[in-house]
Amino acid sequence: MVRAIDVSQRTIGVNFRRGKADILLWAPMVDQVRLKIQELVLHIDLVREPYGYWSLQTDLLQPGHQYWFELTKDDEIVYRPDPASLKQPRGVHGPSAAVDLAQFSFTDQEWLGIPISSYIIYELHVGTFTTAGDLSAIINKLDHLLELGITAIEIMPVATFPGERNWGYDGVFPFSVQSGYGGPLALQKLVDACHQKGLSVILDVVYNHLGPEGNYFEDYGPYFTTKYQTPWGKAINFDDAYSDGVRHFFMENALMWLRDFHVDALRLDAVHAIKDLSAQHVLTELSQQVQLLNKRQAQQHYLIIECDLNDPKFIAPIEDNGFGMDAQWTDEFHHALRVAAGQERSGYYADFNGLSHLAKAYCDAYVYDGGYSEERKKTFGKKATGHPGSQFVVFSQNHDQIGNRMLGERSGTLYSQSMQKLLLGAVMVSPFVPLLFMGEEWGETNPFLYFVDHSDPDLIEAIRKGRAEEFAAFQFSGTIPDPADEVTFLQSKLQWELLQQQQHEQVFRFYKDMIHFRKSNPVLQSLERHQLKVEELTEQNVLLLYRWQGGHKILCFLNFSRDLAEVQFSDHRHWQLSLDSADPQYGGKNVSRIKAADEDILLLQPESILICTNHHV
Repeated sequence: MVRAIDVSQRTIGVNFRRGKADILLWAPMVDQVRLKIQELVLHIDLVREPYGYWSLQTDLLQPGHQYWFELTKDDEIVYRPDPASLKQPRGVHGPSAAVDLAQFSFTDQEWLGIPISSYIIYELHVGTFTTAGDLSAIINKLDHLLELGITAIEIMPVATFPGERNWGYDGVFPFSVQSGYGGPLALQKLVDACHQKGLSVILDVVYNHLGPEGNYFEDYGPYFTTKYQTPWGKAINFDDAYSDGVRHFFMENALMWLRDFHVDALRLDAVHAIKDLSAQHVLTELSQQVQLLNKRQAQQHYLIIECDLNDPKFIAPIEDNGFGMDAQWTDEFHHALRVAAGQERSGYYADFNGLSHLAKAYCDAYVYDGGYSEERKKTFGKKATGHPGSQFVVFSQNHDQIGNRMLGERSGTLYSQSMQKLLLGAVMVSPFVPLLFMGEEWGETNPFLYFVDHSDPDLIEAIRKGRAEEFAAFQFSGTIPDPADEVTFLQSKLQWELLQQQQHEQVFRFYKDMIHFRKSNPVLQSLERHQLKVEELTEQNVLLLYRWQGGHKILCFLNFSRDLAEVQFSDHRHWQLSLDSADPQYGGKNVSRIKAADEDILLLQPESILICTNHHV
């Protein structure tokens, strides 16, 4: 990289030091750059630096001022917001606002973070998590998450996007916190509050593409390349001409969230869509930069990826020729689990047969690790041998798997109360890092739909068309909710009042007890995924999961059938029945039990999970 990165401080964009604004802009394709300060109605020339950079130090620009960059190219002048803007108070088409990130005083100096192996993740979308729909309102719900047993929250992208409502993956200002959410100060306050309560914070970031509206990057330079294409448009330029400046930009972005906002981990969206044939992959470089920051701060930050390639090189150490990512989302566990629960085998679910693939996911993390994929029409994946369970994040639902359904149905609508508890239990007894999606802990029935707030009618129509094409493979019927209609967004808000209703409170009670059991049981505390055996009882549609750690053992019976199952349990006298999702306190009708005192038959309730323990130290 032609410009060295200082992990100790942000250098790109506008930064305040010793009462002055230090400005650094990468714009290799323009002839002149001037700073226009709205409040002072004046223009100041930036100085051209090597490798396409422009710089300026001035005491005229102060925190709170709004500003533009005046770009001149071939005698044409345009005014554009700062690509490294920290705040866009008037939206993606308006001026940038100067922000001093050091003005907020964190109180988390004693916070050292928690290991990823102890993460119990709660994914949330800022706009729909609360009625207010902003970052400050989340603080009021942290005690609820603590009562539930959560140890880390994961926030869907907050980078500034067009309009007032969006999932966040259409962001066009990677450094800027959406003003409608409260801006950068609100995010700093939330992270600080989380740390005071012992919660880690994961932030979702998007480095594979940028949104279409308000995207002014090409006016500055070749941020994109025509060598590759992503499902969302042009690929970000990580390996073509001028890519050094682009890589520098995104390295600075990742380090900023971890260093200046005290975020504990980043979740990198769809890294399989990051195209880079450089000798050093951009993810490897990112891992190295974060490792340098970790050493400087004596604190561990994590990089968690979403990846659709089943290739363990992404999570392999750099010294083993891997990319050095710490963990990855594991969609295949979700797919196998949902098919076991009755999900129709269409779309990407067509590759999964339910029980046996769920058993393989428990054992091997990847279901397809060198076998033939009928959906992909090719041999797919590679074994993840040697990788601990802490490198795999599993779930029964998340924003993608819900929101990418045509009607955005959650498990609270698709499944019985009994099956919802079984799905949670299946996730929690795995040797992996569990993730919940907001509201599932009480069986939320409102959908989580896809919503946008673009100003371009043609773009909105293109989104509507794309959604229709996407759902064709799933054979969904009905009318697709309009992503641009505000009603679609409002329908996706959580109904916190459901917690006051008995059936939802019973689900919440099971979630609390199941998570507590996970956190307190020595076997489930361990993410050693090789101390595990799985047995399929195909006729009964039951899975037996056996795990151990030292002298501690657990045996889990997962009945995906709607019928009472009779299961041979010859050594039941050595086991204690510890947690039963069919217990009446959780809304069940009858507990699972041994058929008779002198028999070796377990009567397992329909759509339930029963956990037995055996302690012999």
